[in-house]
Amino acid sequence: MGLGGGLVTFFLCLLFFAAPSASSTNLLPIIPFDEGYAPLFGDNNLVIHRDGKTVHLSLDERTGSGFVSHDLYLHGYFRASIKLPADYTAGVVVAFYMSNGDMFQNNHDEIDFEFLGNIRGKDWRIQTNVYGNGSTSIGREERYGLWFDPAEDFHQYSILWTDSQIIFYVDNVPIREIKRTESMGGDFPSKPMTLYATIWDASDWATNGGKYRVNYKYAPYVAEFSDLVLHGCAVDPIEHEAKCDNAQTSKAVPTGVTPAQRIKMENFRKKHMTYSYCYDKVRYKVPPTECVINPQEAERLRKFDPVTFGGGRRRHGKRHYRSRGSQAEEAAAF
Repeated sequence: MGLGGGLVTFFLCLLFFAAPSASSTNLLPIIPFDEGYAPLFGDNNLVIHRDGKTVHLSLDERTGSGFVSHDLYLHGYFRASIKLPADYTAGVVVAFYMSNGDMFQNNHDEIDFEFLGNIRGKDWRIQTNVYGNGSTSIGREERYGLWFDPAEDFHQYSILWTDSQIIFYVDNVPIREIKRTESMGGDFPSKPMTLYATIWDASDWATNGGKYRVNYKYAPYVAEFSDLVLHGCAVDPIEHEAKCDNAQTSKAVPTGVTPAQRIKMENFRKKHMTYSYCYDKVRYKVPPTECVINPQEAERLRKFDPVTFGGGRRRHGKRHYRSRGSQAEEAAAF
């Protein structure tokens, strides 16, 4: 049964995500790494902890590293507790994201958490981004600071993806909500995707547009991942049939932003958002159609200088179909 004919399965998936709140998401099952994931690249730079549920990804002069989920998913709730590298991290990018670039190289979908390193004394930044149906010419990036140091301890980062919305969470606080609108057309991610986690050298663009590069004097850079949650509609890669399992835990999956969470989200965005593609007049003379312009927000963001990504339709090489070999080979994909 293909995706186009799987209406019954689709409605079952909607029921699967009919949960009342996000407060109980910690009840979702955490599966051992080997049951849900596989190494992606990096050889010995990926180390599975003795408990089987914690993974260390490192970047050195030789290579970065990454892992990938066994299954494709059509919608779901995905989470990781992540501790980022400390000290000088300029040019380093840690990514926790979903993509189907291997299957749909010309019209792929993607939902990104990207963590951008910085020079000593400056904080890590978070970037979220969404592509649908190959809409890479329209980057939907937002960037934020955090109210904590993500290198000091583990913090939870979550993605909720349904047929009508995408929500990014930090420690169960929603920081961004993307609702599917008619004006977005096919730009909303709608094809099955796989979950990825990587660390890599993004010297060419990540810190002040490439001004500060990775300094391997401080290597290895180690990102730690634990408490990994994969909770969604797994898709058969051949028949493209979605199967919603573990329905007994569906009450722990959020359905959207509650009124109390919306207040927290608005406060976070007022205090910590430093860039939104909707206000980038250099890139977009006319804001993309889904943007709602807030003059007060525009005025606040005006003081921040948007990072330049170096042009081109696609600026980063974290995508999973790049070479798994040396750093030099990975750089060719940037």
